[in-house]
Amino acid sequence: MSILDQIVADKIKEVAHRKSIFPTNYWEASPLFDRSGFSLATKLRSQTAGIIAEHKRRSPSKQNINQSLSVTEVAQGYEKAGASGMSVLTDGKYFGGSLEDLVQARSVTHFPLLRKEFIIDEYQLIEAKAHGADVVLLIAAVLSTQEIKQLSTTAKSLGLEVLLEVHNEAELKKSLMPTLDLLGVNNRNLKTFEVSLETSKNLADKIPNDFVKVSESGISKVEAIQELIRYGYQGFLIGEQFMKSDDPGEAAKIFIKHLIS
Repeated sequence: MSILDQIVADKIKEVAHRKSIFPTNYWEASPLFDRSGFSLATKLRSQTAGIIAEHKRRSPSKQNINQSLSVTEVAQGYEKAGASGMSVLTDGKYFGGSLEDLVQARSVTHFPLLRKEFIIDEYQLIEAKAHGADVVLLIAAVLSTQEIKQLSTTAKSLGLEVLLEVHNEAELKKSLMPTLDLLGVNNRNLKTFEVSLETSKNLADKIPNDFVKVSESGISKVEAIQELIRYGYQGFLIGEQFMKSDDPGEAAKIFIKHLIS
C-alpha cells in the first residue's frame, strides 16, 4: 500500500468518526458558514504572479518542517508579504494540521484561504465552509470522475471555489468539468515523492484557459516561476520554502519582492 492509499484509508475512518460526533447541522450553525468568500481565482487572474503561501508543520516526506510558529503569525505574515492567498493543511496525522488552524488563519486575515485536505466526502466541504475556507482542494488521484463532479458541484453550491489537483494527463482528462475554478498540477509524485517542474510544463497546453492554472510543489526559486509564467501559469503554491525559515512571512515578502521587481 502506497502512502497515498494509507492516507485515504485513514481519512475514510476519520471522517466517519467525525460524522458520528458532529452532524452536518452542527457545522451549518457556525458563524462562518454564511459568510461571503474571497475569490482566489479572481485574485490570481489580476496579479502578475500569484503566490499561494502554505502553512505546513510537517509532511510524510520531510517529517518536521516547522512546529514552532503559530498559524496566526504565519497567516498575518503571508498577507502582509503580498501573497494572493494561503493554503492551510488540515490533516492531523500526516501533516500536523487541524481545522482550528483554518479558523485561526481566518480570524486574522482578509485574503482567500484554501483548505488543503484529502477530501473524499461532502461532509468535509461543509466543515471547510464552517471553518472559514474560501477554496477547497480535490485530488484527482483519489477520486473518480463522478466523485469529482459530485464534490465540486456541492462545493459550488456552498459558495466555495474548487482547486482540482492532477499529476498526469490521464488524471487531467478524467477531471475537466465546468464546476472547477482552478486546475493545479502537482509536481510531486505522490507515490515516490520525487519532484519535477517538467510535470507542470508538459501539462500546461492541455489545460483549457477557462481554468486558472496553478503549479504546486517543488518551487523554490523565482526563476522557476518566471519560466512557468511563460507556460500560462498564474498561481504558484509554495510551502516548504517559506515554512522552513524562522519567519515564513518575511521569507515570502523577500521572495515576492524579487519576483515582481
